[in-house]
Amino acid sequence: MEFLKDFWGFLKVRKKYWLFPLLLFLFLIGGLLFFTSSTAVAPFIYTTF
Repeated sequence: MEFLKDFWGFLKVRKKYWLFPLLLFLFLIGGLLFFTSSTAVAPFIYTTF
């Protein structure tokens, strides 16, 4: 949790707000691929990419 506070502080000070949606999107895609890699849904997820 400390990392997230530091990261948000960095974004506010450096005015790099455009990084937040980019990193959020990357984490969501990574989580989707991680959680669906061993299920029956995996073949359908991989066809969308």
